[in-house]
Amino acid sequence: MKKPERYSYPAIFTYEPGQEIAVVFPDLDVATSGKDDDDALVSARELLGCVLYGLELDGEEIPPPSALAQTHAEANERTALVDVFMPSIRMAQANRSVNRTVTLPAWLNAAALDRGINFSQALQSALINDLGIRR
Repeated sequence: MKKPERYSYPAIFTYEPGQEIAVVFPDLDVATSGKDDDDALVSARELLGCVLYGLELDGEEIPPPSALAQTHAEANERTALVDVFMPSIRMAQANRSVNRTVTLPAWLNAAALDRGINFSQALQSALINDLGIRR
């Protein structure tokens, strides 16, 4: 089944004097915050993308979004529909770097250091070669 390219969920932005703007996604039971409206919206999009990507990755059911008009807000709150473009989230996660610990004989480590070998690049090249991956 093809995954959706875009998701949109209602969010509640809460404004309290002297505090960051809190952002809650009631349908997903997650929250974040930001120092101003722009920062709060960026944080909300990042959180939404991470949460939905995780649900997709785990094969969990993604809850349907509530209608924005049905999202209740208090006097110090505003509602907004926050959307996220998932192909960019998926690509960023697929291309992110991960740390791996490797064990080498001391003599090999010393020789590589002496020649200024980039360990990460050498390991990537070796894995690409061993796996027969073409760039």
